[in-house]
Amino acid sequence: MESALALLIVIIALALLYDFLNGANDSANAIATVIATKALTPLKALALASLFNIAGAFAFTKVAETIGKGIVSTTNLAPNIFLLVLISGLLGAIIWTFICTSVGIPISVTHSLVGSILGAGIVAGGTGIVQWGELKGKVLFAIAFGPFLGFIAGALIFSLVSWLLYLFFKNTPATETEGIFKKLQIISGSFMAFSHGMNDTQNAMGVITVALLIGGFIPVFNVPWWVKLICGFMMAMGTLLMGWRVIRTVGWRLTKLEPKHGFSAESGAGLAVVTVSLAGMPVSTTHVIGSAVVGGTFFQSLRRIRWFEVEKMVTAWIITIPLSAVIGGAAYWLVRFGL
Repeated sequence: MESALALLIVIIALALLYDFLNGANDSANAIATVIATKALTPLKALALASLFNIAGAFAFTKVAETIGKGIVSTTNLAPNIFLLVLISGLLGAIIWTFICTSVGIPISVTHSLVGSILGAGIVAGGTGIVQWGELKGKVLFAIAFGPFLGFIAGALIFSLVSWLLYLFFKNTPATETEGIFKKLQIISGSFMAFSHGMNDTQNAMGVITVALLIGGFIPVFNVPWWVKLICGFMMAMGTLLMGWRVIRTVGWRLTKLEPKHGFSAESGAGLAVVTVSLAGMPVSTTHVIGSAVVGGTFFQSLRRIRWFEVEKMVTAWIITIPLSAVIGGAAYWLVRFGL
């Protein structure tokens, strides 16, 4: 029990550090467009994102269960070895996320954790302990489906917005319609943050909860309220202290945003993330909001899109899981045999 308690303390500390970096990278996506269009000041946007992230986490925890129990089998490894896999997975995700956040590349922090746990699990127990059915049915499907859904949702909502503007506001001054969409962005930004809470905020929650379960500290997989609160707090701190580089990439560098684009992207991405969250799929909000931002301007003008930034982001998406798996596997080897 003492050994399990020590490992649990390490896991909680690393999970909170991971959550801090998640806030610096993924959570920044939820408020990037709100800040870029000046619908809210950065501090107000942060407060809004923090509140609705926590609300989303309390509303739904299906994704936490997928992260905690759906990647590596919890029964085919000794409890302490499984806890070491979690530690190694967190270390791998932290290293990769820190590197990308430091240079302002918005990656999938969710998939960095999935890849790292996967790599650590394979090194610990071979490919047989990987729950391939769950992995293919939820995680890998979400990787392919998430960006497509975000792009389509962003494009459709922007098309609808443009049609309504033409139909009802074609003689309205641009400054007036811009003011309307800035107010609407407060609603769409809140919705995006809520959907983020339903999905990405639950990564660290899932790891901590499964560690509590494996260590014998709780009888069933049920995310405690205090886990939700501390994870939500650490994510907010990450966005406040380190999120600005990613905010600049999503909010300014991918495309030239106006309030109507921001509203369309946030609404489309929020709908997409809620949809996959209800199925327990740990989708990347980075994939979804980035694709929705591009989709919201794609049919208006390709010249507004900065393709070099899009290329960098897509490259990071593609290499995140394999690189994270290598880092996670190496971390497990060092933790288990090298230290």
